[in-house]
Amino acid sequence: MTPSPPTPGLVRSPPDQRPGVLLAVAQAVAAHADLAALLRDLAAALAGHLPAGYVSFALADPDTRSARLQFLEPVGGAAPPAPADTPTELPAAESPTAHVWGTQEPLWIDAAHPDARFPVLRAAHARQGVRAACFIPLTTPRRKLGAMGFASYSDAAPASGDVEFVTQIGRLVALAVEGALTRRELEKANARLAAEKLYLEEELRADRRMGEVVGGGAAMREVLRQVEVVAPTDSAVLITGETGTGKELIARAVHQDSRRRDRTFVKLNCAAIPTGLLESELFGHEKGAFTGAVERRLGRFELADGGTLFLDEVGDIPPELQPKLLRVLQEQEFERLGSGKTIKVDVRLVAATHRNLAKMVAAGTFRSDLYYRLHVFPVHVPPLRERREDIPELVRHFARLFAGRLGKSIDTIPSETMAALVAYPWPGNVRELQHLVERAVILTPGGELRVPLVELAADPAAAPPVAPPPAPRPGTLKEAERELIVRTLNDCRGVVGGPNGAAARLGMKRTTLVSRMKKLGLGRKEPRGAETSTTP
Repeated sequence: MTPSPPTPGLVRSPPDQRPGVLLAVAQAVAAHADLAALLRDLAAALAGHLPAGYVSFALADPDTRSARLQFLEPVGGAAPPAPADTPTELPAAESPTAHVWGTQEPLWIDAAHPDARFPVLRAAHARQGVRAACFIPLTTPRRKLGAMGFASYSDAAPASGDVEFVTQIGRLVALAVEGALTRRELEKANARLAAEKLYLEEELRADRRMGEVVGGGAAMREVLRQVEVVAPTDSAVLITGETGTGKELIARAVHQDSRRRDRTFVKLNCAAIPTGLLESELFGHEKGAFTGAVERRLGRFELADGGTLFLDEVGDIPPELQPKLLRVLQEQEFERLGSGKTIKVDVRLVAATHRNLAKMVAAGTFRSDLYYRLHVFPVHVPPLRERREDIPELVRHFARLFAGRLGKSIDTIPSETMAALVAYPWPGNVRELQHLVERAVILTPGGELRVPLVELAADPAAAPPVAPPPAPRPGTLKEAERELIVRTLNDCRGVVGGPNGAAARLGMKRTTLVSRMKKLGLGRKEPRGAETSTTP
């Protein structure tokens, strides 16, 4: 009886040729920024040294240990398998890549000895005609990346030196892959910096606000006390008030008093963006995601990562976008338009609106769950007619500001002019006052401010009605602190400690929060009842 020929090994090259093969591999994969090109050149370098089959590599997710196939390239004159025959992502329990990533040991699979641990891959190999495969770790001294696979359409066995040889190939490829991934990460970081730079340049060109909150009256002191309480936390803030009251300045004050002050303050006026473009503005898009998307663009959430995002006129967000906004607020993750990749961010949200969101919820035009997510700490900015004591200080502030810009010197404001300005109801609030003073400075030839008082002869009845705050305002700093803790505890379902507890959300130690709760007379069962009684 004629004995059957021995099963060939995985590598066709004799041992004395293998150093030269490794040199060719090193030259083929060196300095590659594109992973697809890297694998193609690798396959070309190995073409005469492996049986007909393919090489591939997959990267493992360090958190879930699931593996995603990155590229696959035929070798030895073989045709590539059909895309449908190749699983692109496998859970950790069924993934050879995850197994190799975890053990850091090579794995051999062949048709003669089926491995029950990997049923999905075994079925794919049966469809493709793969008779043997070897998986080796892709690991560098700095990080574990995933695994590289060598598949053969003919029977093969791990001959002496084969596994060590492909393991050496894997070490070379791992260094090249790490370099390519690092360059990709640097390109992403540079793209973000470029987008952030462009955004900030646009802000500097367009921003003509005063940059500080002006007004020492009781109403504004109360607003600033509330800002002082909530700013050090990461809780969402909802600023309400009529148009022109300075809600953005309050939002900036929250950011400047927070631990995020050194990161970017990003703003978006939801009412100023067409509905069809608002989603792209918020979450960004990939090149080709829609007609006109000629390049990748980062959204405002991505620009604000680590900082604060201010959504002005949040009540104008259309209903179809509200679930997506709710998700990113809850999970701190989203996908760009045209991409299935999840992007995680760390963003503190401050929102503002002149609308009555509670009435919109009742009317079904605003989601209740999104409303309660935004309404963690409401701050109401009163209209200018309710804080007339601030008007003289605002007039002097604007006069100095615009006089400096125009190279003028305003020394005097007539008392009758100031009295008229204080008496006027200011339906346009601080913005209207600002524009009037700017116009007055332009018209003033000397040092005495000349205000066109004839423009103040409008019917006071035209002033908009006073919009009441959406919730009772705390009267003292202690009451404001108590309200914040109550709301946060209720939002965290009474959990004080842990990563999802109220202490973490408020940015303080658990023992500190417990101590403050005792001082404020808050028991563990009180917050939910207190919140129930104050929720509109």
